[in-house]
Amino acid sequence: MTDGITRLTRAQVREVDRRAIEHYHIPGIVLMENAALHAADVAWDIVDRTPAAVVQILCGGGNNGGDGLAIARHLHNRGCNVKVSLATDPARYRGDALINYQIVSAIDHHNLEIGPAGPDSIDARAALIVDALFGTGLSKPIAGLTRDLIGSLNAAHATVLAIDLPSGLDCDTGQPLGDACVRATRTVTFVAEKAGFANPASRPYTGPITIADIGCPRQIIDEVLRDLPA
Repeated sequence: MTDGITRLTRAQVREVDRRAIEHYHIPGIVLMENAALHAADVAWDIVDRTPAAVVQILCGGGNNGGDGLAIARHLHNRGCNVKVSLATDPARYRGDALINYQIVSAIDHHNLEIGPAGPDSIDARAALIVDALFGTGLSKPIAGLTRDLIGSLNAAHATVLAIDLPSGLDCDTGQPLGDACVRATRTVTFVAEKAGFANPASRPYTGPITIADIGCPRQIIDEVLRDLPA
């Protein structure tokens, strides 16, 4: 924080979430909803508030994917044509992510499509593609079909909004964890910047960064920085 910017490591992010839920009694689903609403605002601006804009959302199996599912609902409510592409078996969703999957699945409307994600699933019509594959918890290289999906996404040179941080970027170092890392046009991150964003090498992956408040009391951040220094 030598430049005056608050940044959080992977461990600190996890602790902020834990204290918000356990000590301050903020349900995790509330934090996810706040994150999704602010991210949807950023996405809405990127597509110039165009109701008919096609937005593809790539969702992983964890809470980052849960954010993406909630973002899909908010953009659908604004009139966007939303395509949700799941890079996981939906049976693997748990907790807050499962709740948002169930909500999106219950929406029966022709402007909201849900299907599997694969290397050939990047939609060339999309005005925006949202990267909600992996969040700060990722600590190893991405492999398999998701690795190929990211390769196809980067090759498409699409406008990409990364949720919390680009999938494949190490939260702590700002370096790709392997050879698969999303190159986002813009990143919306939650609570505070991530520690790795201090590394200039992260910028080609993040693009400009927007910090979104998800409702965590400011004192949690101060407590975590004091009790769990980087």
